[in-house]
Amino acid sequence: MGAAPILEMRNITKTFPGVKALSDVNLSVMPAEIHAVVGENGAGKSTLMKVLSGVYPSGTYDGAIFFEGKERHFRTIANSEDAGIIIIHQELALVPLLSIAENIFLGHETSRNGIINWYEAFSRTRELLSKVGLEEHPNTLIANIGTGKQQLVEIAKALNKKVKLLILDEPTSSLNEKDSNALLELLKGFKAQGISCILITHKLNEVMKVADRITVIRDGKTIDTMDVHTGAVNEDRIIKAMVGRELSERYPPRTPKIGETLLEVKNWSVYHPIHADRQVIKGVNLNVRAGEVVGIAGLMGSGRTEFAMSLFGRSYGKRVSGEVLLHNKPVDVSTIPKAQAAGLAYVTEDRKTFGLVLIDHIKHNISLANLPGVADHGVVNDIREIGVATKYRKDLGIRSSGIYQTTVNLSGGNQQKVVLSKWLFSEPEVLILDEPTRGIDVGAKYEIYGIINQLAAQGKAVIVVSSEMPELLGITDRIYVMNEGRFVAEMPAKEATQEKIMRAIMKSWGT
Repeated sequence: MGAAPILEMRNITKTFPGVKALSDVNLSVMPAEIHAVVGENGAGKSTLMKVLSGVYPSGTYDGAIFFEGKERHFRTIANSEDAGIIIIHQELALVPLLSIAENIFLGHETSRNGIINWYEAFSRTRELLSKVGLEEHPNTLIANIGTGKQQLVEIAKALNKKVKLLILDEPTSSLNEKDSNALLELLKGFKAQGISCILITHKLNEVMKVADRITVIRDGKTIDTMDVHTGAVNEDRIIKAMVGRELSERYPPRTPKIGETLLEVKNWSVYHPIHADRQVIKGVNLNVRAGEVVGIAGLMGSGRTEFAMSLFGRSYGKRVSGEVLLHNKPVDVSTIPKAQAAGLAYVTEDRKTFGLVLIDHIKHNISLANLPGVADHGVVNDIREIGVATKYRKDLGIRSSGIYQTTVNLSGGNQQKVVLSKWLFSEPEVLILDEPTRGIDVGAKYEIYGIINQLAAQGKAVIVVSSEMPELLGITDRIYVMNEGRFVAEMPAKEATQEKIMRAIMKSWGT
């Protein structure tokens, strides 16, 4: 590539209280290039992008940013957007109670004589949604669509701006394989139009599919920049640069010790919380034995999360019916406290909204689901709470300055470990994990798989909902396949393949 870089970040250093997040990081992006930035959680990837986009203003970091040959001093996101740099953060920036169209044009309203032109806004929204594969009506509220579709709305919103450099932070973390591939093809389309992209992802197979160059960041430093087209680049080389060691196996070995049926769900039925006549879960039957890891596979919108949430204290849906048995005895799971008391725990797919109190520190978040466990006669014992938080911080390898660090300042993977700690401390018999490794690097994934294995070894029943089929095949004992609110197949993980799972889904559609 003989052209000059469109972007150069030189010797970027960023410090937070007690933590040096970035240390002399260098990054260059060429015109019409897809440049992947990879690294473990907490390596500094998102921090670097926040420096670039003006979230961390010029003057709060050391080093220099050059864009289109000129040194830039972005003090706000608006400054960087005016230059043509658009970032889609891992934390979606949508207003839940506004429509898709309102979110896409928020701050850039289509108006004539000061009056919003809704016809133009809806027409343009339909165009943008079709580009990202969404068929929702522009008037649909963000609150009424799932996390995966919200991510696509964010991308459509970015497409509405005059973008020269598009930064995507974990854009496919909430998408299934089909939708992820469609998005990657979209990035190739941007590249053909001369748009540069920075792709931050933990999915190395995606990196290998689309990236021209790859920069690895570890512990806040630039470790390596690899040219996919000229160098011998493969996933093993990238992983070694990311974690500083060889990672011979993606999934830790486990010898299952499966006992009697621990959880049984019979004829579970759930209706939509808003559209009362729409049945979302249709007579589902499930069982999990002690020491067993059971996966639920399915495409986005198949009802996996809705089933999991409705089971956990009816935290989703209306007119919920069916029977839940633990140790062959009926239990009441009609509210979250009752579900907890029965021995259930649910790790949500949306950790920021439902899993954590982001403005509070690690210590309080870990004890939140089991305050009696750190209390004497109804009063929290601070010493005991410190001991519990310290134990889980160590056991789960939460990278932080201490137990008093606020969770909003943790990386995605470390936030997920805090959520896991919270529910492990509640000492459940049944743990439902909804997308437990979303937005998490290969090293941290391995650690979480190890935790799942430990829980199974302790005789717990573990249910894993995941959009990553290789993950389900690698860590579960048995897999249910879900489509349109029903279980359409069940198979031992050893006999399952991605093709078998997809065939079961297609067959249920009659195709």
